[in-house]
Amino acid sequence: MALSRCFLTYYVPLLLCLGLFLADTAWSQSSQPEDAVSPYAVDQQQEAAPFSFDLWINETIRPVSQAITDIVFYSVEWQDADGQNQGVPLIVVLLIGSGIFFTILLRGVNFWGLSRGVKIALGRQKEPEAPGQITHFQALTAALSGTVGLGNIAGVAAAISVGGPGALVWMIAAAFLGMATKFTECTLGVKYRHMHSDGDVSGGAMYYLSRGLAERGWPGMGQFLAVFFALCCIGGAFGAGNMFQSNQAYQSFVVITGGEAGLLQGYGWAFGLFMAATAGLVIIGGIKSIARVTEKIVPIMGILYLVSGIIVILFNIHALPAAIATIITSAFTPEAGYGGIIGVMIWGIRRATFSNEAGIGSAPIAYAAIKTNQPLSAGFISLLEPLLDTIIICSVTALVIVISGVYTDSTGLQGVELTSRAFATVIDWFPYVLSIAIFLFAFSTLITWSYYGLKSWTYIFGKSQYSEIVFKVLFLLFTVLGAAAQLNEVIAFSDAMIFAMAVPNLIGVFLLSGGIRRDLSLYRQQESQKIRG
Repeated sequence: MALSRCFLTYYVPLLLCLGLFLADTAWSQSSQPEDAVSPYAVDQQQEAAPFSFDLWINETIRPVSQAITDIVFYSVEWQDADGQNQGVPLIVVLLIGSGIFFTILLRGVNFWGLSRGVKIALGRQKEPEAPGQITHFQALTAALSGTVGLGNIAGVAAAISVGGPGALVWMIAAAFLGMATKFTECTLGVKYRHMHSDGDVSGGAMYYLSRGLAERGWPGMGQFLAVFFALCCIGGAFGAGNMFQSNQAYQSFVVITGGEAGLLQGYGWAFGLFMAATAGLVIIGGIKSIARVTEKIVPIMGILYLVSGIIVILFNIHALPAAIATIITSAFTPEAGYGGIIGVMIWGIRRATFSNEAGIGSAPIAYAAIKTNQPLSAGFISLLEPLLDTIIICSVTALVIVISGVYTDSTGLQGVELTSRAFATVIDWFPYVLSIAIFLFAFSTLITWSYYGLKSWTYIFGKSQYSEIVFKVLFLLFTVLGAAAQLNEVIAFSDAMIFAMAVPNLIGVFLLSGGIRRDLSLYRQQESQKIRG
């Protein structure tokens, strides 16, 4: 019965989706002459481009996507000494400013609290009888799987290409500040979580916005912000957390299998179908199933990527001192072509805030499921997330790019291509390893964001079996769409939705942070008494 329900719930819709794509592909091929312009070359020859599913969606959603993106990523712009246009998105200012504020408010918890986070991650603080669904380590790996991804590979390369090697210094600084924000929001996620009668746990910004602000006497504002956050999270889950991941995983395999003339070219629907079917087997079991997968896949993909990066660094060990000196000096010394100190700083901070998502409000949804009676324990272990995601993994990526020198002699390359070229300087088959890492990064991000989206979905539409089935089926269909169609405008819209989550989230975190400070002070007093006793 369970197997038939699983089949009807997930795989029948996927097969229907497959049929639609085959029909669309066959129709498009039959109506398109051999010398036709690519349907994605809209700007060059829009009138001559044949109709296609993804082109129609892109053109339909473009005005809305552009308007939302312009609002969320609104930038203050100026010209630097080199005459280049520079800009800083206000959302980045908000996120980095929050990190500074919470670092001061919580008296540097992002520094002295790290050791406590390590102890908790190693299992030295176990509460087997506490309410919740997953362990602290599982929550950490689940949250990491949602942030450790293509940004650590492509995003760092982009930051160095545009901002110069010194961007790494500012990435690390921003990550340390982001730890304090992450601590506050993840602690709130456990403090205001909701325990269902069936043992399931729901938590995250939706709940500390609605419950926490109601306690402060602002129930209407709290409910409005909670719904706004949930809607943005759903949009982010379908696009940047799902479609973008399946698309990039597919593209990475297209490259290593021969590119446009390779085996996988034109079979995005088949790759997406495989990825959706595999993800469906994981997300059907909820957070417990997701956590069991992420606690295995995150260490594997992290070690695989870090070992590969360290090998590249070791092969160029003679150039390491010079590379480190270049990174440090260029962080504080104006360089032509990189926008000077401000330009380098902006790119480093922007990449860090986009990488670890501190202040976005996504991670508290995962940490809310921790088995614990002490909300602060979620905050302490969450400190490790920016450390591992940005300070360690992103630093290895940056060192590989700088030490190999590819950022200076690979004109036109950026993102994954630049990182891949850096890996290939040592061993020509290393890009294959990188593609495997990209697939693991994408898959783990996808399954974690399915949980974030589901919790936001059930917050709005109610928690029921049918409500969850509807979301999961839609989510898996979007996985296939992401790999098979070039829905760039949808993904851009979704990316904006993720960062729009920061606005309602940070309003709630600011207003509720006083309680976290009191809880932390009491915790430290109790710890001191234990030591003296």
